[in-house]
Amino acid sequence: MAGATALVMLASLCWGLSGGIGGILMADGWDAFVVSFYRGAIGLVFVLGWLAIRPGNSGLANRKLWFWSAIAGLGVAGNFSFYFLSISEGSVAVAATLMYCAPVFVYLLSFALKLESPTPLKWAAIVMVMVGIVLLTRIYDVNAGGVTALGVGAGLLAGLSYAIFIFGFKYAAPHGTPQAILTIAFTALVIILGAFGDSSEIAIALSTPDWPLFVTLGILGAGLSFIFYIIGLNHTAPAVASIVAMVEPVTASLFGVVVLEETLVALQIVGMALILATVTALSVFSGPPAAALPEPEGGEDGEQAD
Repeated sequence: MAGATALVMLASLCWGLSGGIGGILMADGWDAFVVSFYRGAIGLVFVLGWLAIRPGNSGLANRKLWFWSAIAGLGVAGNFSFYFLSISEGSVAVAATLMYCAPVFVYLLSFALKLESPTPLKWAAIVMVMVGIVLLTRIYDVNAGGVTALGVGAGLLAGLSYAIFIFGFKYAAPHGTPQAILTIAFTALVIILGAFGDSSEIAIALSTPDWPLFVTLGILGAGLSFIFYIIGLNHTAPAVASIVAMVEPVTASLFGVVVLEETLVALQIVGMALILATVTALSVFSGPPAAALPEPEGGEDGEQAD
C-alpha cells in the first residue's frame, strides 16, 4: 500500500512539474497546442511500450473500447491544451488550481447523467469552490491584471476536459486493459492536436535547443506519470489518492513562484487553499462514482479478464 501511494504521489509530482516545464516552453515562444502535442506524443510511445510488454486480453477488437477510449483521448487533449493555454494567459499556480476543480465537473456531469444524487453538502462544496475561484482569479478586481478572462476560462475548461477523460476511461475500463485504453486515447490526442497545432513548429521542435524540455515534458507529463498513477491507484484507497493528488497543484504553484518568479497576493492564496481543501474533502468524504480512474478488472496486474 505504501509503495502504491508513493506511485500516485510520484505521478502527481510529475504532473505538477510538467506545468512548470510547459510554462518555460511557452515563455520561449512555443504554441500551447505544440507543447501539448509533444506531451501526448511522447506519452504515446511509453504506453505503446506498456501495451507491447503486457498485450494480453487488451480488448482492442472491442468497438466500445475504441469509442470510449477516443472520448477519453478527446478529454486529455482538451486538458493538456487548455491547461497550457491557461498558463500562457495567466500563471502556473492559477492554471493548476483551476484544473484541480475537475472533481466538481465530475459531480455536475454525474448529476446530469443521474449517476450521483445531489445533496445540500455537495452543492455547498461546489459553491465554496466557486468562491475560491473568484478569490484566486481576482475577477472581482477589474484592475488586477495578471490573469485574463481567456486564462480563467481555459483553466476551467482544462478541469472539464479532465472530467471527460475520467468518464471516458471509466466506461472504457470494462472492455479492455488500461494500457490499451491509454494507447487509443493518446493516439486520438496526437491526431487532434496535430490538426490544431502549428505544423511548422511541430516539425522543427525536436531539432531546436528546447528539445530536452519537450522530451522531459513528455516523459514526466504523460509517459511515466499515467502509468505510475494507474498502477498506484489500483492498490490505493480513493480517499488516500485524493489527498495525495494535492501534490500536483502545490508542486506546480511552487514551481511557478520559485522558478518562474510568479507572484500571488494574500487573497489568491486564500482562494487556492479554499479550492484545494474543499475539493479534497469532497473526494474523500463523498466519493463520487467517477472521482478517480477506475481499477482495471481482472486482477492486480492490470489485465482484463474475459
